[in-house]
Amino acid sequence: MQRQMRAMRQQVEDDDQLSTLMRGLRGQNIDDRDFAEENVRMQLVEIDSSYEGDALPLVYDPDQIAAYWSKRPVAVMTRVLQLMSIAGGFFSSIIVDLITGNIEKNDVLRARQIREIVTSLGPAYIKLGQALSIRPDILSPAAMNELQQLCDKVPSYDNEIAMELLRQELGKDWQEIYSELSPKPVAAASLGQVYKGRLRSTGEAVAVKVQRPYVLETVSVDLYVMRRIGFALRKVPQITTDVVGLLDEWATRFFEELDYVNEGKNGTKFAEQMAEDLPQIVVPKTYSEYTSRKVLTTSWLEGEKLSQSTADDVGDLVNIGVICYLKQLLDTGFFHADPHPGNLIRTPDGRLAILDFGLMTQVSNDIKYGMIEAISHLIHRDYEAIVQDFVTLEFIPEGVDLSPILPVLAKVFDQALEGGGAKNINFQELAADLAQITFDYPFRIPPYFALIIRAIGVLEGIALVGNPDFALVDEAYPYLAKRLLTDNSPRLRKALKYMVYGRGTVFDADRLIDLLEAFETFSANAESSKSVGKHKDKVESDRTSSNSPFRPPLPPFGFPTPPALPAPSPARAFLGTSNRASLAGTNSNTESREALKFIFSSEGEFFREFLVDEIVRGIDAVSRLQANSTAKTLGLENMYIPVLLPGAVKRALPVGPEVSEEDKLVVENVSKILAFLASGKNGHLDTASVVSELMPVLPELATELLPEVSSRLVSRTAARTIRDIYVRE
Repeated sequence: MQRQMRAMRQQVEDDDQLSTLMRGLRGQNIDDRDFAEENVRMQLVEIDSSYEGDALPLVYDPDQIAAYWSKRPVAVMTRVLQLMSIAGGFFSSIIVDLITGNIEKNDVLRARQIREIVTSLGPAYIKLGQALSIRPDILSPAAMNELQQLCDKVPSYDNEIAMELLRQELGKDWQEIYSELSPKPVAAASLGQVYKGRLRSTGEAVAVKVQRPYVLETVSVDLYVMRRIGFALRKVPQITTDVVGLLDEWATRFFEELDYVNEGKNGTKFAEQMAEDLPQIVVPKTYSEYTSRKVLTTSWLEGEKLSQSTADDVGDLVNIGVICYLKQLLDTGFFHADPHPGNLIRTPDGRLAILDFGLMTQVSNDIKYGMIEAISHLIHRDYEAIVQDFVTLEFIPEGVDLSPILPVLAKVFDQALEGGGAKNINFQELAADLAQITFDYPFRIPPYFALIIRAIGVLEGIALVGNPDFALVDEAYPYLAKRLLTDNSPRLRKALKYMVYGRGTVFDADRLIDLLEAFETFSANAESSKSVGKHKDKVESDRTSSNSPFRPPLPPFGFPTPPALPAPSPARAFLGTSNRASLAGTNSNTESREALKFIFSSEGEFFREFLVDEIVRGIDAVSRLQANSTAKTLGLENMYIPVLLPGAVKRALPVGPEVSEEDKLVVENVSKILAFLASGKNGHLDTASVVSELMPVLPELATELLPEVSSRLVSRTAARTIRDIYVRE
């Protein structure tokens, strides 16, 4: 697989356009400096936002913004003149391109010109340029490359202004809140600047972000001007993108970023969602009592950018980052919408810190489930279903004729699946191919998916520096398996069945074992990560209670073999009552597979239902195989038993029942699954050890399961007998 990944990446590198796109998706072109170049200047609209009782909205409302600025034509004209003085030549070039039909030909040149001028235009243009830089459905790869080099760092503004704004927002002089504050900001961006301080009340080190003055005024007037230009562009036939719709979609999230209270709450919510499963993820703590709309106080985190770290555990932290973003995407639906190398920090104790929660995207259940369904369809190469998935996932508008798109997608996916199986799908190159399709067909890259591509791409780009054989799907597939096997959503249960059955009636044992092995990998990884997280919490606790210098150990991160921990009792959850026998006495060196424990757990209820059905089919098939074999051995294969029932279509049935190829396949598949589950952790069959470990619960398991198996077997046999006697073939 690693050789295949390397070969595929080499093919991409040999294609200039795809290579440029992949560098962009991985964030390798992003400028993540802390400060701006010396020649950068930013012009803002300095105007009192209150006038005759009206005010600018704090939540994006284009109508209210238009009403506000329509009363201030002088301020609007002043801003337009500022823009024209900086970008007049650029707009002239765009008009010439439209007239001559050279929009596509000159897109790289125009993108470079935009990159050179937008920093001076203020935060709205900088943020819009960065948002467009991850939209391959709007810009060519080369144009994306240019815009990704935009720097969101500008010169800091006067400290006295910042301290006065802090006093107005928090109601106190900064000396009453912080015992110390850095004399100069440690970083400055288009929206605000950051100081390092220390809380007077607790002595804790904190980061204090103070918003730049006149940001709301400048952003809103720029949006007002942009929307008017967007309405004008609707009359240009060469421009098919809905500029106004795209702008409104982006502006809504941008306004959220201006509210530091919202950013603090986002960070707190994100930390709570990650705490249990991913203790290696660190999020700065928000001090809400010292936070307002324009001032944000959070804990100070020491560390280095993950993309610049040379530590041995960078690859492991990338793996954790992948799982973190998958959890956001497929579980919580609360997605970090500013995936940027500068927002991923390796802390001194070897954890992964994620920063900046101003922009978050909510992923709906329809999208979450739709992505997993699409993966199951992709594995079975069910391209008709995949095209429908693209409609569900908002890649293709409702009502579009899908017939011309189907063969093109089939070709792309056939290439992606050439190595065979889900584990060999290279999702990043697949994303690049899909991006190319957007130029020829009515595709669009949904905003949420552009952010996903960037987040996963950034992590992959960091990992590839230290490990050229890194395969994203190696880390993603175990999490997907866990979601499929444990989620009780009807849609995901249906997707699980489709994953192992496809459109047929016989399950694929190899694919099911593949899923179970991936689930075991995830379980081992999760147990390991929790134990390491607890160890580090203990180390941190020891450090804070000791006066000795802190030299944190760096235990292996990622997914090593889990340490010896007391094994949980899966049977207790399965049996559901505390007075039943359990596995509580089992020691930590259990031989049972995690997959077997999963089946006995409460999470495995749906899977047990599925397995019981297959066991019944297997017993039924084995019994008929045995009856057929016995009849042949005794020379009775040509003998028939008379049927004396009234209304029977058939007057006699063979002594040796018919055995189909499907029956043989069912027996083979069930045998594979049972052999896999009975094998120990080392993969060798050790039935005695497994039975010994499960002995405390086997009697009650038998009480629970045997009647159900017997009932279903009798029903199945009866139904087939009635069909054979009364249904004409």
